Amino acid sequence: MNITHIEHIGIAVTSLEEAIPYYETKLGLKCYAIEEVADQKVKTAFFMVGQTKIELLESTDPEGPIGKFIEKKGPGVHHLAFAVDNVNESLAELNEKGIQLIDKTARKGAEGLQIGFLHPKSTLSVLTEICGK
Repeated sequence: MNITHIEHIGIAVTSLEEAIPYYETKLGLKCYAIEEVADQKVKTAFFMVGQTKIELLESTDPEGPIGKFIEKKGPGVHHLAFAVDNVNESLAELNEKGIQLIDKTARKGAEGLQIGFLHPKSTLSVLTEICGK
């Protein structure tokens, strides 16, 4: 597995409409894309910081993963995403190394990326996403 960089940091928010102005007016970042990922029950907003993105995540359904996360833990850092050359190969390699996978194969994520999540039980309590083109 070849991790090339931190692709993004996912942050769960209760409202994109409320969160985006903080990142734009207080931090001086520019939201360059808003996208809904219906099968994940989430609406996302993206900001670039160097080579790394900040991904804000607003739940579109209280029963979706972000809705459940916010209900349990409140808004805040949700996951860390690493860019890799090949998501499926990376997931297979991590599985062989004993990492518990949430996704055994890549699925479609925001911005047309292929993604797969690793379970926090085997990643030192950090929900970890592997993603790539």
